[in-house]
Amino acid sequence: MWLGARLDALPTPALAVDRAVARRNAERMQERCRALGLRLRPHVKTHKTLEGGALATGGTRRGVAVSTLAEARFFADGGFDDILLAYPLPTGRLEECAELAQRLEAFQVLLDSPGALQCLRQRPLAGGKRWLVWLKLDCGNGRAGVRPTDPGALPLARAIAEEAPEEVTLVGVYAHCGNTYGCSGVPAIQAIARATTAAVLDFVAALRQAGVPCPQASIGSTPSCSHPVPEMSELTEVHPGNYIFYDLQQTLLGSCQPQDVAIRVLTRVVGHYPHRNQLLLDCGWTALSLHGWAQSPAGCATVEGHPQLRLVGLTQEHGLLEPVGGQMDFGRFPVGTVLALVPFHACATAAMHPVYYVHEEGEVVALWHPVRGW
Repeated sequence: MWLGARLDALPTPALAVDRAVARRNAERMQERCRALGLRLRPHVKTHKTLEGGALATGGTRRGVAVSTLAEARFFADGGFDDILLAYPLPTGRLEECAELAQRLEAFQVLLDSPGALQCLRQRPLAGGKRWLVWLKLDCGNGRAGVRPTDPGALPLARAIAEEAPEEVTLVGVYAHCGNTYGCSGVPAIQAIARATTAAVLDFVAALRQAGVPCPQASIGSTPSCSHPVPEMSELTEVHPGNYIFYDLQQTLLGSCQPQDVAIRVLTRVVGHYPHRNQLLLDCGWTALSLHGWAQSPAGCATVEGHPQLRLVGLTQEHGLLEPVGGQMDFGRFPVGTVLALVPFHACATAAMHPVYYVHEEGEVVALWHPVRGW
């Protein structure tokens, strides 16, 4: 219904994706990886769409990371293979993992505990297939993973590799340097990328010295992979995800320039309130998310082309805009005016929308439908 429509004709709030910018972002990341001799395993959790996955993989539809089993099934159904569930093994949903492992050429899982390994061993795969396992390392991010310096880390890797080689294979080690999101500027991001790379490579070297084969070593985050350090060439792959869209947060971190942000949330002015010096928008937190409200001076979003305006309030379906200083020029923004918001966090904002309006030069050329659920 909306193919061929201009963006200002869309029902709002709406998530708009500039296809040329998204394609350029994908191609630049592919080129960075080629220059370093690295395999790119794009994480698809930001967009959760087959079309975005095809862009990110250069059309191969092979070698992606997902965050949920719903994503894994969706991408498998869409013709993707070599899928890594980049989340600690959900032992309560092992049958779903087994179905994917039997169905795909390569469905891979992460684990970070002996208990998870035992769960895999209690559910062997049929037909001579083996569980393909990455050991999740925590190299300073402080979320999931075993620390490479923990006394149990090397024995766990050995157990994955050697306890039941006919059932389980150690594919490699995987670390997410999400602590780059706490940085200010590229040098700080690169320092974390360098430290994470060194920690991963030191652990792989210790494994090999102990006689444990470890073919793959992967790190990733959009900040670290947008400005990679030379040492990363000693890894085998990286797994960034947000970069296909980028966002206000990545701009503030230094990962990208404002012109690299591919998404906008379109919203309409639906009311004037001179006594409060405010405009009312039809975009609330259900179309934007509240991420960024306390993390950035700009809050959850900036208003493209209008730096003199700021979002000062979001409820479920309403947004409040007021001038940074002085009086609102209500005549400049009549009711019905369409504004474009640049979201703080593309992953959180995209998760709020059932369809993305993909455009070229302001004309809708495709509708992308993301997978939802877990």
